Amino acid sequence: MTTRKYDSPRRTNSAAATRETILSNAQALFLARGYTGVTIGEIAEAATVAVPTVYSSVGNKPSILTALLEPILNAPSITDAVAAIEVGEDPRGVIDLIAKGTRLIHERHWDLLYGLLYRKPPGEPAVKEVLDRGAEEYLQALTSVTDRLVALDALRVDVPRAEAIDLLWFYLGPQAWMTLVGDRGWPFDRAQNWATRSACQALLKDS
Repeated sequence: MTTRKYDSPRRTNSAAATRETILSNAQALFLARGYTGVTIGEIAEAATVAVPTVYSSVGNKPSILTALLEPILNAPSITDAVAAIEVGEDPRGVIDLIAKGTRLIHERHWDLLYGLLYRKPPGEPAVKEVLDRGAEEYLQALTSVTDRLVALDALRVDVPRAEAIDLLWFYLGPQAWMTLVGDRGWPFDRAQNWATRSACQALLKDS
C-alpha cells in the first residue's frame, strides 16, 4: 500500500507566518543595530521562536538578508514600466515611465535600501551577489529604455547608445535616490521630477 503525504493547509500557513515573523523582526534588528551587530539568537528571541526554527524556516544571516531583498528584486514596478515603454510613442513619456517605476521601488523599500544597504552595507558575499543581480537586471531595463528611444529617433545626435545607458544610470540609478532623497532630504516626487527632466535634457534631441 502506498502512503500519500498529506500537507495540511493550516501547517503551511503557520510556517509562512513564522517565516514572515522572523523576517520582519530580523529587518527591524538590522536597521536598528546594523547587519553585523545582530545574531541569529537575537533574531530568534525577537521573533519568539527557537534558534533551529530560524535556520529551518529561513536560513543563516546571509539567507535572511537575501530573503528580505527578494521583494525588491521581484517588484513589478520596473517590469510593468518596461512593458509600457516597449510600445510607448512619446520619448519623454518613456523616460518618465522608468523614473516612476524606479521611484516606486525605492519609496516602498526605502528603510531597507537606504537605512541598511546604503548607510550600513553588510559586506556579505552572498548579499553582494544578490545586489549585483539586481543592478544587472535594472541595467537591462535601462537598455530597453535606450533602445526604445533609438527606435523613436529621439536621442540627441551627440549621445551614442552606450552613453545614453550610462546617463540613464546616472540620473535614475540607486545612487541618485540615495543622494537626493537620503542625504539631501528631497521628497520622492521632487527627486523623480528632477531626474526625469534632467534625463530628458541630457538625452533627447528636442530638449
